[in-house]
Amino acid sequence: MSEFTAKERPKRTGGMRTFYTIVLTQTLSIIGSRISGLAIGIWLYNETGNATPLALVAFFGMLPQVLAAGFAGVLADRWDRRYVMALSDGGQAIGTVLLMLSFLSGEFQVWHLYAIAALQSLFGAFQGPAFTSSITMLVPDKQRDRANSIIQLSEPAAGIVAPAIAGFVFALVGVVGTLAVDLLTFLIAFLVILNVHIPRPQKTQDAAEHQRSILADMTTGVRYLWQKRPLFWAVLFLTLLNFLIAGSGVLMTPYILARTGSEAQLGILLSLMNLGALAGGIVMGVWGGTRPRVHGAMIGAIALCILMMTVGLAQSFPALLVAMALVLFPNMFANASFMSIMQAKIAPDMQGRVFATISQGAMLMIPVAYLLAGPLADKVFEPAVQTGVWSVFAPFFGSEAGAGMGMQIFIYAGLALVASVAMYAMPSIRRLEATLPDFAPVAEEEPELVVEAAAV
Repeated sequence: MSEFTAKERPKRTGGMRTFYTIVLTQTLSIIGSRISGLAIGIWLYNETGNATPLALVAFFGMLPQVLAAGFAGVLADRWDRRYVMALSDGGQAIGTVLLMLSFLSGEFQVWHLYAIAALQSLFGAFQGPAFTSSITMLVPDKQRDRANSIIQLSEPAAGIVAPAIAGFVFALVGVVGTLAVDLLTFLIAFLVILNVHIPRPQKTQDAAEHQRSILADMTTGVRYLWQKRPLFWAVLFLTLLNFLIAGSGVLMTPYILARTGSEAQLGILLSLMNLGALAGGIVMGVWGGTRPRVHGAMIGAIALCILMMTVGLAQSFPALLVAMALVLFPNMFANASFMSIMQAKIAPDMQGRVFATISQGAMLMIPVAYLLAGPLADKVFEPAVQTGVWSVFAPFFGSEAGAGMGMQIFIYAGLALVASVAMYAMPSIRRLEATLPDFAPVAEEEPELVVEAAAV
């Protein structure tokens, strides 16, 4: 138990305004990055005619985040979180400048893109832990479900806006022009983050007990979660769920193209998927979620799995329209509810490290999912359609191209559903919020009154 004076209590005056300002500028930055990324993808595919370079860009764009997440979480707790986010935006902007110079010089080579993707990924790893842990200091607990759902809107909003803008800008000013747009959005985010106020969290006994050298501190998140055992099991569940859903998600483009044979229909379906996610975030933001929050998190996860199974069963464009429009709608409820639980239970000055651990665990499994899903589709599930035994499955998945991937998606989502139901059936998970009291560092007494921090 540690002591604080009430006069040291973090003030949230203007906190919501700061939160909305950061979300808006970071969403703008995401849109800029999506625009340049799509333009470079179009240019690279037109130049090489191969998908492998695009896959390698994705690989190099993920690996540094996996490796650096623990260190990023330590810095998010030790440094002013404004500066950590500014470092992230500034570093990614440097990468954009270097890529622009490579194109303008006429000396561009594909390996330049891999190197810069790795550089930007390294700096990008600092953004998530710093921003997510800042929410606790800016947003009152009763509004965190809405705040986290608003954050979830950034990616689908970018997924809707960026493709339309990218095609227009790329046709008008080429790759360099889209990079200039990306750079501008980074600079806006960088300048804004330096001019907002994010309160520093008070030091707690938890942090004092876990504080070591930077290298040792990088294991703090795991040790902290292990002490809060229900949270630890919840994180392991999320890692498994992420692995299975990522395995399904990486097949979406080839699966839809195989089912429909149309790039135009692929674009429509992917846009609908993002619109569904956007709608889910808006509903969550207006509603505010369930109490206890664990019900919203787990029911959202179960609904996501069921809807992903229907995507694998869809054999026609109309069926895919319905399934894709709905599949990510409940994802926002699961993500926002889970994040609000973590923000309420974890000491604010520990959140950077803990959220980095959660993120790192989830990302570690994504490359594995990618490595497994492609070969399984190409060498197992799609060839199985041509065998005699497939007649048993044909009524459910069809016998045309894409049927094997449909079954693969169905199995992945089905396994995720079993895991979700089993997790929800555990009493320790359903009672998680009652078992682990919310972190409450101060009381609302007189300004000079000394009070004790509630135990996590």
